[in-house]
Amino acid sequence: MDKDKHEKDFRHIVRIVGTDLPGNKKILYSLRAIKGVNFLLGNALCKAAEVDPTIITGNLSDGQIEKFSEVIKNPANYGLPAWMFNRKFDPETGKDVHLFGPEINFTKENDIKTLRKIKSYKGFRHAKGLPVRGQRTKSNFRRNKGKSLGVSKKR
Repeated sequence: MDKDKHEKDFRHIVRIVGTDLPGNKKILYSLRAIKGVNFLLGNALCKAAEVDPTIITGNLSDGQIEKFSEVIKNPANYGLPAWMFNRKFDPETGKDVHLFGPEINFTKENDIKTLRKIKSYKGFRHAKGLPVRGQRTKSNFRRNKGKSLGVSKKR
């Protein structure tokens, strides 16, 4: 009878922070489906939410799911160190934040637009489609520049 109750409560898909997580995996590995969460941060989130990392995701209660959402949205409030965050010293707010899901792409695009707008060196490189961080371009990145280099044979 108790087994039937567990099967009724089991969820095949669990939604946390706008991402569908597979219900048949351990929560530690399921959290990695959220963009911006790696293994180390997933483990820290489990500890902050006071959930066993080996529990199957589909067996989480509603309270535990809410707790995870809360911890993911405000990791600094739960004692996670700032070096774990993926955006240290945000230029707009001046705070250390961690971005998840579509916020990452949106913020990255805005940063590149800002670089182009202020006409920095990195902005120019982004605009031209060239490598930004000082790599050589003679032999590499040819798809951006044209055909391959080589010695042409005299006829």
